[in-house]
Amino acid sequence: MNLNDNDKNRIIELIKAGQTLPKEDIYKLFSDEEDVFLFWNGRKEDVTNIALPFHSIEHIDEPRTETNQTIELFDTRGRQLKGWTNKLIWGDNKLILSSLANGPMREEIEKEGGIKLIYIDPPFAVGADFGFDIKISGEKAEKKQSIIEEIAYRDTWGKGISSYLTMMYERLKLMHNLLAEDGSIYVHCDWRVNHLLKLLLNDIFGIENFQREIVWRIGWCSGYKTQIKNWIRNHDTILYYSKNIRNFIFNKLSIPYDPKYVRRDGKKPEGEGYPIEDTWNCSEIDKLDSIQIMSFSNEKTGYATQKNEKLLERIIKASSNEGDLIADFF
Repeated sequence: MNLNDNDKNRIIELIKAGQTLPKEDIYKLFSDEEDVFLFWNGRKEDVTNIALPFHSIEHIDEPRTETNQTIELFDTRGRQLKGWTNKLIWGDNKLILSSLANGPMREEIEKEGGIKLIYIDPPFAVGADFGFDIKISGEKAEKKQSIIEEIAYRDTWGKGISSYLTMMYERLKLMHNLLAEDGSIYVHCDWRVNHLLKLLLNDIFGIENFQREIVWRIGWCSGYKTQIKNWIRNHDTILYYSKNIRNFIFNKLSIPYDPKYVRRDGKKPEGEGYPIEDTWNCSEIDKLDSIQIMSFSNEKTGYATQKNEKLLERIIKASSNEGDLIADFF
């Protein structure tokens, strides 16, 4: 504690009088030997350590191809044979994270080698609506915002940015606890909170484990965007951290060369292709392997912040191996 006797007496008198402590005094109270201390109203070091039981509600198998063959009573075709394949857990992600970290399922996770990769796409800003329209069998269906989603968002942003930081800090600490020693995390965000989340991640994972700030171009410029009196905003940020800088999974990926491409000397290029950089879909090269949802794409659902499969496929292939456990806690 970096306080002399005069500082201590002054702070005691301020507390007795019910007055607000100056920020520099708050820093001195909590900083120890740190050069920089991250503080906001409501910050707590402790995290939830409750362990709730999980109940299996529904088990959906992949559809089996119908044939004229005789089918045995216990036909396993198309069935989920491994317990960790496509597991969906419903509930408050803070309670789920805590229960995974502190409950009996932790042992199962460790037996599988631990969680090697976490990708999260947390809420970006105040006032977002979880409602959207989706086409099902050619008919339009409206998905309205649920009471749970409404309350969750109100709790997240009810006290401004400090409530958002508190919400994210506790969850990120639990994710860090669950992540395997050779694992990585990718946090998807935009201009509203990317600078704040980077500070949180530096605090939790350590600044030495910051790997890359990936710029993902959202889409090609459309007519209405060009009318804005400003630089056209057209990217999200993906913050990439490892658990341990000395040992983390990374498989270098490349975009294959165009079959027509030849070097200046007229020869075919050697190697697999163009190594992928930390700006995605921001060059002519990346157009060869687009990871955007185009306006005409069949994948498009109408959900405002939808991310496409190609984007997630790139992250999964780069930072995990076949058979690894990966998680998305948002």
